[in-house]
Amino acid sequence: MNAPLREEVLTLREASPQASLPLAAEGVQRFVWEHRFGSMLIEVDGDEVRVNGDVVQPVPPRKAEGQTG
Repeated sequence: MNAPLREEVLTLREASPQASLPLAAEGVQRFVWEHRFGSMLIEVDGDEVRVNGDVVQPVPPRKAEGQTG
């Protein structure tokens, strides 16, 4: 079961004349991650994930030690 999409708004740290950015869109979840190198936009659209607009490829699962095939 998927989690429900919620309306979210990015609020700026400091006062700005720029309007707030809505993060929720039809079928797409968006999150802003703040870290020491700056802000990063993470978008989830179904099974596709993008970071700053670039598609992220999932890492294939590792096989348990001794498992074949």
